[in-house]
Amino acid sequence: MIAIEKASASLMKQMNLNMIRRVMKQIGAGTKPQLANKTGLSVVTINSLVKHLVDSGELFEDKNQVSSGGRPALTYRFNYNYSLALVLHMVEEQGEDVIKASVVNLNEDILKQERYVYQEFNPSIVFQCIDRLLEQFESIKVIGVGIPGQSVDGVITVTSHKLLYGVRLTEQLESAYGLPVIVENDVNAAISGYAYRKQVSDDQCIVGIYFPEKYPPGMGTYLSGRVIKGKYGMAGEIKYLPIDVDWSKPLDVGAFNEAACRIMQSVNAVLAPDTIVIYKEQIDEEAFLNEWNSYLISHAIPTCPELVLEPSVARDYADGLKWLALNELEPKYTELS
Repeated sequence: MIAIEKASASLMKQMNLNMIRRVMKQIGAGTKPQLANKTGLSVVTINSLVKHLVDSGELFEDKNQVSSGGRPALTYRFNYNYSLALVLHMVEEQGEDVIKASVVNLNEDILKQERYVYQEFNPSIVFQCIDRLLEQFESIKVIGVGIPGQSVDGVITVTSHKLLYGVRLTEQLESAYGLPVIVENDVNAAISGYAYRKQVSDDQCIVGIYFPEKYPPGMGTYLSGRVIKGKYGMAGEIKYLPIDVDWSKPLDVGAFNEAACRIMQSVNAVLAPDTIVIYKEQIDEEAFLNEWNSYLISHAIPTCPELVLEPSVARDYADGLKWLALNELEPKYTELS
């Protein structure tokens, strides 16, 4: 019984600490009376928990702030740099293969950005990037990696980079660095980033289709507040659609527009999305939209989605990985049984 009571007390303390963490992250700075008011906790409890968070470095004391009664009230500030996320992703930009790496704090501020161009991918490049940034930022507590491929049971089984095939990337990174690691497919991360940036509601269906210049296309579907991954995470492998296109070779504008329209027709017939986001560099927006509108005249579809053309996948890709990694650092809600 005593052990159960101690466990319950410890769990309650952790829940209260997480409540203060969430409030302080939201408001940035506050006094103990303000925290008591916002959390509903007693001042006595706040005193104890704030001390714990100051001692751990999650909060720090700020300059005195005069209260309404004239007495100085000590203000505490949230340390957004207490926990950092390292996110890096492999992407194609202007025909070059690139790894982009960022260190992000709990306020979503980017503290460091690096860009590496490589001729031929090797997994050691990822480790070298991580090593350099971990040396500079000891507070990194999670690693997010975006890849042009998909892993099944921890093994990368579908990828456009031959040397990634068969690699247990998550396992290798967690073993090397002792940190939680999130590995996500490029277009799934991108559509997550788009949904986060646009604050997409849970009742909307958003589809993202990414057309790299040198590799086959991929698709991500955001529905009911999450990405739909399918069996073994293989949802969205649209290169397997029965469309007579050789994605390993460059397509002229007409051939690309025709193939993209056929893909969108198929997607719309199955999912009827609210929005389709097309990610492609150097796209002729006017020509593409004209082709799509002409295609609709002779090909019936159940609904007509909003069509968004994005000349680069980089922003949404990076935002999606950042959101996934920072979400891993969020205090978890715990319920007493």
